[in-house]
Parts: sequence; structure tokens; C-alpha cells
Amino acid sequence: MSRGLDKQAKKEVMKDIIRRLHQGLSVEEAKERFEREVGDISSTEIAEVEQALINEGLSPEEIKKFCNVHALLFQSALEKAAAEETSPFHPVYLFKQENREIEKLVDSLKEALARRGEYKLPSLKAKLKELLVKLKGIETHYERKEQLLFPFLEKQGFMGPSKVMWGKDNEVRELLKAALGALDDITNEEELSAYTEKTLNPLMEEILGMIFKEENILFPTSLEKLSASDWVEILRESDEVGYAFIQKPAETEVLMQDLERALLEEPVFQDNGVRFPTGTIGLNELMYLLNTLPVDLTFVDKDDTVRYFSESKGRIFRRTRSVIGRKVQNCHPPQSVEVVEKILTSFKEGKKDCYDFWLNLQGRLVYIRYFAVRDKDGRYLGTLEVTQDVTDIKKLEGEKRLLDEGD
Repeated sequence: MSRGLDKQAKKEVMKDIIRRLHQGLSVEEAKERFEREVGDISSTEIAEVEQALINEGLSPEEIKKFCNVHALLFQSALEKAAAEETSPFHPVYLFKQENREIEKLVDSLKEALARRGEYKLPSLKAKLKELLVKLKGIETHYERKEQLLFPFLEKQGFMGPSKVMWGKDNEVRELLKAALGALDDITNEEELSAYTEKTLNPLMEEILGMIFKEENILFPTSLEKLSASDWVEILRESDEVGYAFIQKPAETEVLMQDLERALLEEPVFQDNGVRFPTGTIGLNELMYLLNTLPVDLTFVDKDDTVRYFSESKGRIFRRTRSVIGRKVQNCHPPQSVEVVEKILTSFKEGKKDCYDFWLNLQGRLVYIRYFAVRDKDGRYLGTLEVTQDVTDIKKLEGEKRLLDEGD
């Protein structure tokens, strides 16, 4: 068992494993060899080793072919910590760190109420409002749990959290909204007492109750049911949602940046469909999905050639299929070509990423946007035109949270 290897030796072993995967070595055999010969390795070292492989000429595209090496190497690094949430970059550890900060805010609310006699009413209201505004960060904690943890549990047949706990999260959200909304209307001590009893106390009770449910039911169950690779994916996607009250560990930041450069997922054709990093959709479904969007889409490639337009019902600007393959400059009247060229040139030169226009057309307000489409390295791929009738959107006011009668 070759333990205690330096980074260079680890790199050589990992390079050989990757090559043998390409030659037909099974994932399990590769994993066993990785554990046996490389052994203990930090997440930062994994990022450094993989980046070194790329720097030496092994392309990210080549790495991606090798039986999901990404998950393999992550799993080997995190497997020891997967059953325990003590690792400082484990999602459960980070959730718990957030809970400790939430508890501090609740304690501060309780302390302010306990010392209410030391404050004049306006000062006390200002203090309570400051704490409640900070507490709104709890929504990020809940969203990360709902959007990342729950889906992985559902894949294991554990539907309870998404069916029950999500509803309780929403109760906290509503209580917090009510607490902030009612605070400004308080004018005397009697109203403050009623507000505390009917609004603040239930809010604090529900928040602390949710922490108990998470740490005594949700997290232990999640640790039991989810694999190390599941936790890795949760960690990786957490950036999309963000963190509440805490800073993401620096090691995680380095890990994610390096591995994203090395192993960025790209779409592939599979079983008459397209598999994206965020899911798979059939070609037929994709066509109807694009045609269902409440906008008109037109895509012009990097050579200014029209390649695609959506065929939604009631398109604002008519398109015929004969436009496919034409230069976009030839699709506009001469007096508009100069504007078209300016937009395309600024996109190609990287000076702009978006232009927008709006106009009145037969009593409707039409919003037209042009977006530069770029790849992960910022290379220009083409221009997307998005046209939308925003007449009714512009009239929206207030909220609509429920179905109307007859909907």
C-alpha cells in the first residue's frame, strides 16, 4: 500500500489510472487502485493534480470520456467524510454552520425583547427590524435545502421532506414576512406585547423547530441515504443558490474553480435526445418546448447565418423557413443594415453582450432583445434575438399567488 506519496507521485499514479480507464479498466477497479495507491488526498490536491494533467496536455474533453472520472476522484477524496459531516466542506457541515448563525439571530431577538425596558419604542422597533431583515437570509438556507438536498432524497424514494418540510419552510417565510410587515404599525407597548405574542414568538418557535427537524431527522437520514458523489454534486451546485450567514470555505472555492475548468460538462446526444448537465430532454420534446416559450426566438451563428427560429403560435414577426441559411444582413431592409452590423460587431469584439429595443406595434408594446451567445471560454458563437409582447406584463400589479375561479 503506497501511502505518503508526494504530489508528483500521486499525479503519476492518477495519470496512469486515467489512461487505463481509457483502455477499458472498470470504474470499480480504478477506484480500488486509487484508494490503494494514492490513499489520503485532500480536495485541493485533487484539483491541483487534475489541473496539472491538463497543463501537461491531457485535454478536458479527453478526461470527460473516462467513465465519469470527476465523480470517481471526488468520491475517493470525500468517502471518509461522507458518513460524518465534520469535514469543513461537507454540505451538512455547512448547513449546520448556518443553523448556528440563525440561532444567534434568534437569541438576539429574544435578548432585545427581554431588555425592552431599556429601549424607547422607536429604538426597539429599529433593533427588531434590523434583526428580522438579517434573518431573511434564512430563505437562502431553505432554498439550498429544497433545490439541492430534497431532489437527491427523492431519487432514493424519500419523498417526505419535499412533501412536508417544504411546507413548513414556507410557514416560516410567511411568518417572517408578517413580522416585518406588522412592525411599522406598532405605536405603543400594548401593541408591542400583542405583536410579540402573536407574531414574533411563533416565528422564533418555528425557526428553532425547523433546526431541530433538520439536525435530528433530515440530515441524519440524508447522510444515511446519499452517496459521496451525491454530496459532491450538492456541494458543486450550491454556488447557484448561495450560502446564508457564512462564507464558503476557501478550499471549496479552489476545488470548484479548478475542477470546473477541467471537467465542465457539455451536452451530448443520447437515446434520441439531448443530455444536458441539468437534465435530459427528447428532441421532439425540445422542439415543442422551444415553440411553447412565450417569446419568439431567432439564432444567427458566428458567421452571421440564420440557423434557427422558433415557431410559436402567434409570432410577432413572421418568419418563413426559406430564411434558414441566409445572411442576417440580407433579412433586413437596407436602412437597418448599419444597426445590425453595429450589434454583431460589438458582440464579436466582446464590447457588449446585450442590446434591447421596444416599440409600439398595432397597439401592443413589443420588447426586442439581442444577446451574444458565448461558450465557457467567452468565444462568440452567435446572436440570439428574443422578441416578446410585454403589453400585459407591463400592467401587472401586486401579487397573484392562487388560482382564480375558472383557472
